[in-house]
Amino acid sequence: MLADPAPLTLADQWRQRDLAVLWHPCTQMREHPETLPLLPIARGEGPWLIDHDGHRYLDAVSSWWTNLFGHAQPRIGAAIAQQATQLEQVMLAGFSHEPAVRLAERLLAIAPRQAGRDPLAKVFYADNGSAGVEVALKMAFHYFRNRGENHRTRFVALENGYHGETLGALSVGDIPLYRRVYAPLLTEALFAPSPDAYLAEPGQSAAQRAHQAADALATLFDQHPGEICAVILEPRLQCAGGMRMYDPVYLQRARALCDANGAFLIADEIATGFGRTGTMFACEQAGVMPDLLCLSKGLTGGFLPLSAVLATQALYDAFLDDSRERAFLHSHSYTGNPLACAAALATLDIFADEDVIARNRSTAEVMRTLAAPFADHAHVADVRQAGMVVAFELTRNGDKRTPFPAEARIGLHAYKAALKRGVVLRPLGNVLYWMPPYCVEDEHLDLLALTTLAAIDEAIACA
Repeated sequence: MLADPAPLTLADQWRQRDLAVLWHPCTQMREHPETLPLLPIARGEGPWLIDHDGHRYLDAVSSWWTNLFGHAQPRIGAAIAQQATQLEQVMLAGFSHEPAVRLAERLLAIAPRQAGRDPLAKVFYADNGSAGVEVALKMAFHYFRNRGENHRTRFVALENGYHGETLGALSVGDIPLYRRVYAPLLTEALFAPSPDAYLAEPGQSAAQRAHQAADALATLFDQHPGEICAVILEPRLQCAGGMRMYDPVYLQRARALCDANGAFLIADEIATGFGRTGTMFACEQAGVMPDLLCLSKGLTGGFLPLSAVLATQALYDAFLDDSRERAFLHSHSYTGNPLACAAALATLDIFADEDVIARNRSTAEVMRTLAAPFADHAHVADVRQAGMVVAFELTRNGDKRTPFPAEARIGLHAYKAALKRGVVLRPLGNVLYWMPPYCVEDEHLDLLALTTLAAIDEAIACA
């Protein structure tokens, strides 16, 4: 007689219920659950995610880069709970509330500044990072339309950049996996060469590569005189593009070129903001201030969706008119939601009360030490770091010229190998990276390093 099948665990039960009703983001659903594991999570605790069967997973990617201070952080949770007893939601058109005002004041107070430039002065809220990018793009375009400069309709973005997956944001993205299918629906942006240091020629420094890319950006401006309304970029770090990093001098050159050509600079700090790269905002490492600053992800400590677009007074003033058509009529139902604003205020309180940036720099040095030996691995072509972000570029025999083919699925094999060892190490193609919550301890980082090495070796063996 056949033995009775083993009873389903609680996690298995939730997995079955999930697959019966849910469609997951950024996923080929046919791969669940055999090719791609599906983990039903019951709760979070600091840097850990815990499933329904009690298995613990170190969240080494901060749940898509949103979580700053750990899961179930008590101060942020308490702030949300307290706000929920007072005001959960009110539309921000024609109304106002204390959390939205206080948060705007505090964001403007800590925003990047630049000598000789008027500071960022106004805050517009949206619901998520992609929505924030949409706001910034529309503001830049509409500003010039209000000024009668109707010929300024083009945006410049970087090759290999990513800014979200709504249609406007996708139009200024350059990752084929996300963009190719929807290309007929997208506006045509101009794409400038990335300053990515990984693309440097032999003997070329990161700064020289950045200058070379900036020269190409200057040429693009020359080829399209008076047509460009804004340049949008991720400062210092192209996240979804494989955690590719570049020298801050490119930001300085981009700022100067935008000024010389009468265009705006839009900084997408959705993933790089709030201490990830070693400063509160990555723009600070170049000493530049954008005209429009997009924030999200860590803004609420990873608790609730919220984005903020910070704009200059001059840009804001161009929308003041008796005509409603000259107003910025973009809106979301939950714009400036009080609960999300309360979470963001609690997040900023933690930054104010604790020396988070200094602690992050100390943690980054531990990460640097643990990552250094990977440079000698036979199949690691590059180890790069920006603050608390470390990335490992996996190629055949460690040669930049011979990347693993996509069908080898090195990243997927490494991801599954890490999960077996209790670590979430979600890949970007054949790039593995560390971006843990700020509460991570040395013992967690030791586990992360050991698991990463084992995952790489296991993935290579599967190739």
